[in-house]
Amino acid sequence: LVSFSPKSAQSAIIKHCGKLTETMNITVLAVGNKMPRWVSEATEEYAKRFGREINFSIKELKPEKRGAGVNAEQGMLAEEARILAAIPQGSFVVVLDERGQAPTSVQLSEHMGRWLQEGQDVCFVIGGADGMTDKVKQQARLLMRLSSMTMPHGMVRVLLTEQLYRAVSILHNHPYHRE
Repeated sequence: LVSFSPKSAQSAIIKHCGKLTETMNITVLAVGNKMPRWVSEATEEYAKRFGREINFSIKELKPEKRGAGVNAEQGMLAEEARILAAIPQGSFVVVLDERGQAPTSVQLSEHMGRWLQEGQDVCFVIGGADGMTDKVKQQARLLMRLSSMTMPHGMVRVLLTEQLYRAVSILHNHPYHRE
């Protein structure tokens, strides 16, 4: 296991002028649509702060309707197919799961720095209301949770986007994050 810190990531990825040398794609796949307006407003606010070195996008995946003979397991299987088809090829997959690791903001910045250093695109997956199948979770190179509490999906989108922005700000020594 290699030791890694935001400072080593910074020195590895920042040119003389202080800008990142690589562009990273971050995709958030989120099962669910018809989010309240405040969700898109908040995620757009944080997303625009990333700057040119991060291409950030949220892709909504249609949730499977429950009822009328479709139970939770059948719904998750239908959503599984949509999720797996939407994961960008070659991406480092992070699945948000209640049993995943709960990194601090600094630890998330260390992951972000490593991904930037390696030129790795990242895909975060937010499952549907009933969760995700084991097959989707097995695609993950990292299982992560944002909290031990249950949150609405819209809130998860906002919190994840804010924490990703915070991770980038830590790498840049931006005063947004304070310890």
